[in-house]
Amino acid sequence: MITTSWIFSRCMALIYGIAFWSLAVQILGLVGSHGILPAGDFLKYVSQVQPTRQFFIEPTLCWINHSDGFLLFLCWGGVVLSILYLVGICPAITAFLMWIFYLSLTVVGQDFLGFQWDNLLLEVGLLLIFLVPSTLGFYFKATFKPSGWIIWLFRLLLFKLMFESGMVKLLSHDPNWRNLTALTYHYWTQPLPNAISWYAAQLPLWFQKLSCFFLFVIELLSPFLIFFGRWCRLIAFFAILFLQLLIILTGNYCFFNLLAIGLCLTLLEDEHLSVFESVAKQFFKQKETVIKTGGQFYQWLTIVFASFVLIVNLMLFVNFFSPSLLPKSCQNFMGAIGPARSLNNYGLFAVMTTQRDEIILEGSNDQQTWVPYEFKYKPGDVNQAPKWAMPYQPRLDWQMWFAALGSWQDNQWVLALMEQILKGEPAVLKLLGANPFADHPPQYLRAGLWEYHFTDLKTKGTHGPWWYRDPVGLYCPIVSLRQ
Repeated sequence: MITTSWIFSRCMALIYGIAFWSLAVQILGLVGSHGILPAGDFLKYVSQVQPTRQFFIEPTLCWINHSDGFLLFLCWGGVVLSILYLVGICPAITAFLMWIFYLSLTVVGQDFLGFQWDNLLLEVGLLLIFLVPSTLGFYFKATFKPSGWIIWLFRLLLFKLMFESGMVKLLSHDPNWRNLTALTYHYWTQPLPNAISWYAAQLPLWFQKLSCFFLFVIELLSPFLIFFGRWCRLIAFFAILFLQLLIILTGNYCFFNLLAIGLCLTLLEDEHLSVFESVAKQFFKQKETVIKTGGQFYQWLTIVFASFVLIVNLMLFVNFFSPSLLPKSCQNFMGAIGPARSLNNYGLFAVMTTQRDEIILEGSNDQQTWVPYEFKYKPGDVNQAPKWAMPYQPRLDWQMWFAALGSWQDNQWVLALMEQILKGEPAVLKLLGANPFADHPPQYLRAGLWEYHFTDLKTKGTHGPWWYRDPVGLYCPIVSLRQ
């Protein structure tokens, strides 16, 4: 029969593939040699600051080669590895290589790959190495019995992800979470809303508060069901799955929710998949083959690894709730393993954003007539419906949302972006929407700040605008290339 482990490992292969593909089509514009934050410049800086510990501070294969070709090799190579993992070719080795490749990209990705789901994918990827058979060969139609230790580590990861996501909202003392009004802001202030977000924002206050209440119930209570019997885990499975599907419908969080749903599969028992038994019999035409995950040495190695992960997670929980209780030696140890980005704390939207400011880039040749640059997914034209992006992540669009929360002085990469636009760099312009200066780059560029808000049902009507906006001022003064 098809087992939960078989399905779970294949789902993770698909998500890995999506993550690598999503990055492959953006990597040169983000951190290529002519990108916004060139990987070579970053590595040069690190080597100057930490010449003897550079690899331990920023572990990446790009220390070997950081050319554009090598960056593309890591991205598309990751896609190929995910396919090999999907079909069951040397799964432990391909899982290890996928983890190394994605860690390498995350390091040189700098601001553009610093999202929690990048770290979550790395943490899942590290555990995947010990989930699948360590032997060589082709095992697409073979099932395997993974170590119970590893299954429980995945369940612990799901618990950590959900429970900390709920607790971080309470520990922040944000009044909008505590009085259950956070969702009245969330749908229109989140980084990349979609069209359904607009309709969700129109729901009455009582519904928004009720939704926020059930959000806390799912994030704070359902994770504890993971540690009880199979029926409790089944309830947790459906509760968390329901929440993740709602988030997918009302926002664009790339592969983040897919990862959470994938982790939910570890809550199921093989018996829960009996409904697919007839499909499995057609799929596994030959006699079912069961592969051992490894020999006795590998099993002991798995136990040692699992014990290490459990100890680190204990320290992470202590650090999450009360960092002062963690001994200095433990803090130093966590700092030493931190660069691997594979054992983490989680928690999004600790403080709810109650205002949406958007950075609008405008070009001009005479400083009189200014023409805006539209992005592919982030709000700009008020008449343009919010777009669906997931599972793809437009990383520049996302980062523009974070930049608008601060100043250009705190986000120097914005100036780098503007410089590359003025130079007309194709890789960077590819990250934007249609180029309003297709013939030649503008002489001048400025970044304005506008406050955006969803329109209401009456204003929008059938063909009305999705947004209304008011000017706030200049985010960044006019810039030009020195002649």
